[in-house]
Amino acid sequence: MEHIQAAIHKAKQRLAFDALEGDLTPPTSLFGCEALWANLPALTLDMKRMARNRVVTASRSDAAYTQFDKLRTNLLQHMRQNNWTTVAITSPTPGCGKTMVGLNLALSLAHQPDCRTVLVDLDMRRPQISHILGIKNAPSMERFLNGEADIQESFVRYGDNVAIGSNSKPVKYAAELLQSAEVGRVFKGLRQRLKPNVVLFDLPPMLANDDVLAVLPNVDCAILVVAAEATTQREALLCEQELTEKTNLIGVVLNKCRYTPDKYGY
Repeated sequence: MEHIQAAIHKAKQRLAFDALEGDLTPPTSLFGCEALWANLPALTLDMKRMARNRVVTASRSDAAYTQFDKLRTNLLQHMRQNNWTTVAITSPTPGCGKTMVGLNLALSLAHQPDCRTVLVDLDMRRPQISHILGIKNAPSMERFLNGEADIQESFVRYGDNVAIGSNSKPVKYAAELLQSAEVGRVFKGLRQRLKPNVVLFDLPPMLANDDVLAVLPNVDCAILVVAAEATTQREALLCEQELTEKTNLIGVVLNKCRYTPDKYGY
């Protein structure tokens, strides 16, 4: 026991000596994920820009935010009951509004102070999140997925509990990148270091390419976004069947619907 105590005392002296030598910033691992979250670059949103892009959960000035809050609550209940963390958000075809749904869901989760959320733009061929949010000098998601860039280089923080990984440019061979072994390690490291309660992956449309199939082995569940008067029944059923076979489909979101139930109480 005396040998162990002596070794601990010696290690503490070594740390103190290193600090006096000039390295006053201990490694991030000594502080855990709290320091990592605090050191992410802060993102300030332009609420007029958010309104133009129909991201209504940021300011909550549009009554439509309540529908995303309902989606948030249902999602959290499913994930807590099943001990899930990662969610894929996709659609059958382009133009269904999956990115808009993902952003509204992430910013709705921002109002849940005990929940840490990470949103990752994995629509590698047509990245949209940086443009919608107005992120200048957006990072390269390809470099992050290849293990060439760290979390602090690739993510920004909105509020205290939402981290957003956007993408600056398209990736030509996205499916090959997304199904590489390195990506699996990167996703695992992201969860271990940030310790999020929810990770939202904004994926491309399912019927456009095989990118979604490449990612599904790394997710716990999925949300399918369909567009009223645009998505056909055959497209929706085909995607629903494939998602059910590959992961846990927890819901289908009907977007762009012109007809809503009568308002109750307001």
